[in-house]
Amino acid sequence: MPSSPRQGNLFEQPAPASHENEPAELALNWQQLKSWQERIHSFQSPLFESDSPRQEQSSLFGSEQAEAARVQPLSLKPLPLSFWRWPQSPHQGAALYWVMDRPAGLKHPILLYIGETMAADRRWKGEHDCKAYLAAYQEACMHCGLSCRTSIRFWGDVPRATKARRQLEQTLIRRWQPPFNKETRDRWATPFQAD
Repeated sequence: MPSSPRQGNLFEQPAPASHENEPAELALNWQQLKSWQERIHSFQSPLFESDSPRQEQSSLFGSEQAEAARVQPLSLKPLPLSFWRWPQSPHQGAALYWVMDRPAGLKHPILLYIGETMAADRRWKGEHDCKAYLAAYQEACMHCGLSCRTSIRFWGDVPRATKARRQLEQTLIRRWQPPFNKETRDRWATPFQAD
């Protein structure tokens, strides 16, 4: 049976040569990473440019779609990813959060991850797959000579009920297609792995 064509992983790491204990170098160059950022930017840019959210057909998509169209992540205060080390957290309770980068030369940021939490002051303190993706992404940017200006933004005007909050998160993920969310990694051939 012939094998079906499969999109290769743009950022695949080569197998180690004779140095078995040394980590493999990223097979990634400046142009590949920049192109990856630009593809995401091209898709998300119209969503950032929307001054007034699109009117969705509530009868077809439900209230989550209208709620997702209402929030504009750039209107939220950006925080450094190290915010969780601060003595006092700026956010408490249930929230949705957006992790972004602002690559040089692009008109808008790129939205890398959307998440939800019941405890905004504690969610980022522990283990989180997105942290591993971000570390790999930042390392790749540094390796390729690209600047990385990552931030996180919280939105606390969300349902307290977990099921409703997760539905809203899923609607936002479908809308923005952030590359670090598991639901969309295949779309962008996301190279960054959480170990």
